[in-house]
Amino acid sequence: MIPISTRLTEVLGVKTPIALAPMGGIVRAEMVTAVTKAGGFGFLGTANDSPELIVEQFKIIRSQLGLQDTDVLPVGIGFIGWVLDRTETSNEPRLEKTLAEKPKAIWFAFGKDLSPHVRKVRDYDAKRDHKTLVFVLINTVEEALRAANEWKVDGLIVQGSEAGGHGGSSAPPLSVLLRAVIEALPEDGPVLVAAGGIANGAQIASILTLGASGVVLGTRFLLTHEAIFMPIKKQILVEAGLNSTARSMAFDEVNRSMFWPDGIDGRAIANKIIDDEREGLELEERLKRHDESKANGEKVRQVVWAGAGAGLANEIKSTSEVVAELHSQALEALKRAATLVPSA
Repeated sequence: MIPISTRLTEVLGVKTPIALAPMGGIVRAEMVTAVTKAGGFGFLGTANDSPELIVEQFKIIRSQLGLQDTDVLPVGIGFIGWVLDRTETSNEPRLEKTLAEKPKAIWFAFGKDLSPHVRKVRDYDAKRDHKTLVFVLINTVEEALRAANEWKVDGLIVQGSEAGGHGGSSAPPLSVLLRAVIEALPEDGPVLVAAGGIANGAQIASILTLGASGVVLGTRFLLTHEAIFMPIKKQILVEAGLNSTARSMAFDEVNRSMFWPDGIDGRAIANKIIDDEREGLELEERLKRHDESKANGEKVRQVVWAGAGAGLANEIKSTSEVVAELHSQALEALKRAATLVPSA
């Protein structure tokens, strides 16, 4: 692999500026290891995982990478802020046991105030030699400034409206938000990683030329053998077109997951769940239709979180193949772009 060198690859020690999003319940040890071996950077998904399960996943990654218990793990882990608000004051806090495993990086997203969690990482690291890189997901310039100036984070995940799964309901498109964040922060500020609707290497190249140091992909990695994702949902993604997704709280309503902070909604495959809402059906009726359809194994009302780039990929491959393909495509696009500028 010919490396693509950016600030992100330098701080993470990887060969390609491609990161795997920490999709809870889907991204497990095998996928993170595959991305790592392919030259990228994987963030383990957690959602509501127990501390014991998180440690178990890390041990699997260590074993698969041939690392000792004392070695720094060349991977990351993602946490949802409002989940940590509950768990860190419970009898089963997650952060301390996670940090004891020495992951290279940690990602925080979706919370009214993530500063206590960032501070906990910094306080823990102050007592040892290892420094954990802290990344925070942002949907606005104001969030970026707060994370950079007040919390002194190492990296920002700049998430545009095209992103699959949950994100800011009023977030601008990625290219607009990314440029606005770049203009608002100094060049030596946090490393900027772009997220939202990215599905191929040409997009990655364009985003790097816009000024990001790397990209995060989620939906594209759902179409892999290692993704812990129902076959019916993978098939729905394979069949998705360019106008197949929508942002709405309707998905969370029928999914019975209406506990996200204000201003956050989700992008998923726009199927009959959206049709039912647009018909003006009461929630009770929509829940009934969703439950019956799901129980019958039908595709038409499955909640399939997916980004706007879902229609750009229609083949299930191994995780390592996806990373290699994305990197190769990005490299070729960057080479083509270089020919646009005449040499001196």
